[in-house]
Parts: sequence; C-alpha cells; structure tokens
Amino acid sequence: MKLWKRDRFTGIKPLNGSVITGKKISLREKKLSDVREDYDWQTDEELSELDAAPKLEMAFSVYLLDYSTRFRHKDHNHFPLGIETLDGKHIGNCTCYEINPRKAEAQVGIMIGDKNYWNKGYGADVLNTLVGYIYDTSSFNRLYLKTLDWNKRAQKCFAKCGFTFCGTLKRDSYKFLLMELKREDWEKRRGK
Repeated sequence: MKLWKRDRFTGIKPLNGSVITGKKISLREKKLSDVREDYDWQTDEELSELDAAPKLEMAFSVYLLDYSTRFRHKDHNHFPLGIETLDGKHIGNCTCYEINPRKAEAQVGIMIGDKNYWNKGYGADVLNTLVGYIYDTSSFNRLYLKTLDWNKRAQKCFAKCGFTFCGTLKRDSYKFLLMELKREDWEKRRGK
C-alpha cells in the first residue's frame, strides 16, 4: 500500500519542498529565483538550437514579468524541476509534460544549461533520477522524449539511460527522433 498521495492532475507524487537526489545532482521544485539562469539559457543561441526553438529576444524585465505570472499560475500538465549540483548550483531544468493519464504515459525533457557540466555524466544522472522518481510515484507505463536527429550526444545519453528508438517526427523544418522507456524495461534495468 502506497502511503503518499499523487497529484490529481499529473499523477506524480508532488515534492512539497523536498528534493530527489541522484549521484551527482538534486532535482527540486522550480523557484522564482531561477529566472536569471533560465533567461540566460533561453537567450543562448546554442542552447536554443539544441531545443529547436528560436533564441529568446525579449528584454529581461518583460521575461521576468511573464515568468512570475507563469510561476503563480502553474500548468497542471507539467511537472517542472530545477537541476542542482549536490552543492546547490542551479545548472539546468527537467520536466515531465504532455501527461496523458488515459494512456498512462508522458514526455520527459532535460536541459543542462550550464555548459561547464556538459559531457560529465550529469545529463544521464538527471534522466535516471527523473525517470526513477516518476515510475516510483506514478502509474505511468511509458515515458518518451524527442531529440533532434543530428544531436548524437543527446541520443547517446538517452540510450545509456535505457531509452530506445520508437519513431521519427517532423515539425516545422526540424526532424526529431522519438525514444521511449517502458516501465517493464525500466524495471528490468533497475533489477540489474
């Protein structure tokens, strides 16, 4: 019998101020104080390209107003988290979204915004920690993600975490690979 209660919208156990700790990182609820890093990452051309999004061009003051409004009015189809190093440095964000309770599935995404933490295993630790938390606290049977077809570094990270190719997608002028990790496969990997 589970002693915790799932969020009625996302189906995932809310953090309620606690953190999820991995080997190299902690995942925690987003904070209003994340705004400066989030703005810097969204105005970074390289990060925007990796996210298949246009580089943000608005002034910080406008972004702050929009950010604080979104912060107060949470989207119930998102489970956004901040990524911190174990010593508390905010280095990126991850989320569970496109939540479909009827199909018992959701999409996940990660972004290590601080480039000093690239290629050092932080992305894999984030994804493993996030997936473990979601599967431990929800009834989802499938998690999936998408990545640009040319982003081999991300694909290697996702495969390392157990995600397998399941299709392609074209949106605007972008081509994506779709990858998934089903609960049964995650449970087998976890049993190793």
